[in-house]
Amino acid sequence: MAIARAGAVFRPTPWSTAHATFYGDESASETMGGACGYGNLFSTGYGTNTAALSSVLFNDGFGCGSCYQIRCTGASACYRGSPIITVTATNLCPPNWAQPSDNGGWCNPPRVHFDMSKPAFMKIADWHAGIVPVMYRRHGCRVPCPVRGGIRFLLQGNGYWLLAFVMNVGGGGDVARMWVKGSNTGWISMSQNWGASYQAFSRLGGQSLSFKIMSYTTSNTIIASDVAPSNWNVGLTYEATVNFH
Repeated sequence: MAIARAGAVFRPTPWSTAHATFYGDESASETMGGACGYGNLFSTGYGTNTAALSSVLFNDGFGCGSCYQIRCTGASACYRGSPIITVTATNLCPPNWAQPSDNGGWCNPPRVHFDMSKPAFMKIADWHAGIVPVMYRRHGCRVPCPVRGGIRFLLQGNGYWLLAFVMNVGGGGDVARMWVKGSNTGWISMSQNWGASYQAFSRLGGQSLSFKIMSYTTSNTIIASDVAPSNWNVGLTYEATVNFH
């Protein structure tokens, strides 16, 4: 079930300028985990086309899951034809106040910066350059994030506290608000814990769980009914049959 709000259609943003660096090596092992809480990016479906965002884009975690088209332009290190790559935001690139923003402190506010996985960076430029100028734009409902299947929820917590990590979000890729409903409760508002995780302080064990998710980008809301069965367990991931498109 999807609830569309008037005026909420999201189109790709115009191309804007930024810079990009990379972290880690060709294995992308250092990109696992991260400030969004997605854990192993291979098992959660994000792979190596990922980036850590400077804080202005990370937006206190509301930027988690957002997708960007990036192309290198204006430097000799850029590959011919300026190929476009789509990356998903999975981490925060923190400020480095010990370095000036134009020489080492690439992620210092108010800079817009992408610290990409090395495999992703190597698709747009020669990695020996270290840093390159790029053009970027957001994905959205008309150019949705490249995900497959429904929204996924990794459940953690205990008998009195539910923590849900939200993954594989389509459309704009991000989440603004979330609610949970047990089979014996009404809708319970969840608060952001950190990154892409949301929590509810309620007794929900032994109940099937439904979730209502609002997109940060569009304010569109979808309802994922009976995502987790009544015998759900912490540490398991449950996939909905719906997603933003």
